Amino acid sequence: MNPEDYETLPTDNVTTHMIAGAIAGIMEHCVMYPLDSVKTRMQSLAASGTEGISETLLRMVRHEGLLRPVRGMSAMVVGAGPSHALYFSSYEYLKNTLTRTFNSSKFDTLAFGASGCIATLIHDGFMNPAEVVKQRMQMTNSPYKSALRCAISIYRTEGFKAFYRSYTTQLTMNVPFQSIHFVVYELSQKALNKDKLYDPKAHMASGALAGGIAAAITTPLDVCKTLLNTQQTPVASGMVEAVKTVYRLKGVSGYFRGMQARVMYQMPATAICWSTYEFFKYALGTTPDLRLLPSASGTVISADSASTTTDTELMTDDSIRTEVSNEKYNLKARELPAMSGAGLYGTISFNTMHKADFQQQKDSFLDIGHT
Repeated sequence: MNPEDYETLPTDNVTTHMIAGAIAGIMEHCVMYPLDSVKTRMQSLAASGTEGISETLLRMVRHEGLLRPVRGMSAMVVGAGPSHALYFSSYEYLKNTLTRTFNSSKFDTLAFGASGCIATLIHDGFMNPAEVVKQRMQMTNSPYKSALRCAISIYRTEGFKAFYRSYTTQLTMNVPFQSIHFVVYELSQKALNKDKLYDPKAHMASGALAGGIAAAITTPLDVCKTLLNTQQTPVASGMVEAVKTVYRLKGVSGYFRGMQARVMYQMPATAICWSTYEFFKYALGTTPDLRLLPSASGTVISADSASTTTDTELMTDDSIRTEVSNEKYNLKARELPAMSGAGLYGTISFNTMHKADFQQQKDSFLDIGHT
């Protein structure tokens, strides 16, 4: 498969989008997970907020062990797989549907933003419980030894609603985050990848730019979400109370705690996510078979959905013939020998057939099959 074939891949293949999305989500969260742990520590109101990224990371390792920055990663693997599978598949479906509905490039930005918003609603419904467990595991002096024990403890002591305490804040943050993210990504692709080919460098650059801009703008809501998820002193029960608590204790600057770590986390994480997703979308895509059977009458048989024919089969059903032009084809069966070629991605065979009933009409058919 050549890169030029990238845009011919089926964009409505839900299975491809879900598999690519799941792998991309897991890669995104796992590769950058230590920096995510640092961000959570820096956003905590219980911390002084004066330490930098490297100092916070070194302190975690020095006082709590080498593996401390990756504690809780298993929760993200469980949550990120299905949530990102639904996230990307729903986004692709909605984006294609809306762009076809609007049928104008000037509405593309609206289509990208709306698709991102709806996809986020689905994503956060599956991801929020994993976020709660993850951040409980990341906080300072966390009493939990594993993600499973953490989830069981939260359920027993705080009830099921604890897993969705920050859901409103998460949506309030992620809807603008993902809208900005998708709009910037798609616009960057138009600038860096005008031919819409599979281009890893363009996908990574667009993803990093989109993630960095969206992360910086939505940092204040991320600080409130961290407060609601960790429930460290002081505690908060809702988004409004969290906003007030942050301002009362840390002032306006409190809303931007950990912004540097958040941007540094999101830029490579989003780049990894998009490049991984686009790679697997490209690798898992398939091109449908082609059947072209021209005759002297100026018609062709198009059978994209038909099964592969053998060398001796002849497709003569007039019901699947479509008119393409008035140009006549003067191919003679015995003048064009049967040929076949096998390559890395399949086999293409050219078979010429002649039917006894058509000897006087000299009708000829050319069958091109790709398997």
